[in-house]
Amino acid sequence: MKERLPLLAGVFSVMALSNAIVPVLPSFAAGTASQGAVYSAYFLGAFLLVLPAGYIADRVGEVPLIRAGLALTVLSGVLLALAGSPLVIFLARLVEGIAGGLFVPAALAFLNARPDHDRMSGYFMGSLNLGLLLGLLVTGWLVTFGGSPRDGITFFTWISVIPLALSLVVRPQERPSPAAGAEPAHETRRRLIRALQAYFWLWISAVVLVGITGAVTALHPEFTDLPPGSVSEQIALMNVATIASVMVTSRVSLPPVRTIQVAAVAMAGGVALTFYSMWGFLVIGWLSGMVMIAQLSFLATAGARQGVFMGLFNTASYGGMTIVPFIAGFVAETGGFPAAYALTAALALLVAATVGRCGCRSPAAQF
Repeated sequence: MKERLPLLAGVFSVMALSNAIVPVLPSFAAGTASQGAVYSAYFLGAFLLVLPAGYIADRVGEVPLIRAGLALTVLSGVLLALAGSPLVIFLARLVEGIAGGLFVPAALAFLNARPDHDRMSGYFMGSLNLGLLLGLLVTGWLVTFGGSPRDGITFFTWISVIPLALSLVVRPQERPSPAAGAEPAHETRRRLIRALQAYFWLWISAVVLVGITGAVTALHPEFTDLPPGSVSEQIALMNVATIASVMVTSRVSLPPVRTIQVAAVAMAGGVALTFYSMWGFLVIGWLSGMVMIAQLSFLATAGARQGVFMGLFNTASYGGMTIVPFIAGFVAETGGFPAAYALTAALALLVAATVGRCGCRSPAAQF
């Protein structure tokens, strides 16, 4: 457990710090354009790093990337807590995203190569969503009770020091997996290309279904016009449902294609429900947890070296969080909210129609 605890605590602190700025964005940037840039800088940094991090993890091992990601997380928190210049704030968020892009695929690759990967992926995704949830809520509560907008960032920066210290006990040579050793670069590239081709529709499903969670989150504040505190609490329902879902579904064996097809159809209904009621967030959160666990469980069987797979998985996820909310926001601005929600639901149905083409129907090949 001493090897797993730093990873679970680490993903909690990385995600909590990344979300701590969300309720107080107006205090860090003036105007919606600047606020959008500060918010998106995190996802840009993560998107650019997750695939290279997975590639490097397969070549030199995961532990150096885990430690580097946690160290940069602490640094980014310090910069955000002290920064006054809009440029420094933007760059700090970019560093924060780079830190997450290094840590998350490396930590997932470390855990997904272990015999207990199903249970541990559930704990990992649960910790990830718990971090997102508390980063949002704790910051809002601190401000509500008279604290500074930077108090949440300062609090979670101090929390991030704990997994950084704990990561010093993680030793690559103790892992019961051949993935700990180095790998020739040409072999890693070959596996990357094969995985991209063989599981193309699996990656597309991650782009769309993870992106839908970002789309309904981005649309909700303007759509409802509720106070920030109420909006945060309603959106938090999605994280609560995802935590419960990953803890339950990680203990059962789910066929990847069938699970994604059923979840995609149901998620289209969840998007429609969100248009009328906040309870749609519970549906979407539960289904997204099911899909992530099914995908991770399948990828764990695809080969001992998990860096490439986790790099592609996280690239697809962060890509979806960047692309789908942008498309939904553009449609809402030009065609209205009903059109934006309808398009988002249609994208879910598109996944249900196409994911059957994925090679995931057959037993995973050993890459």
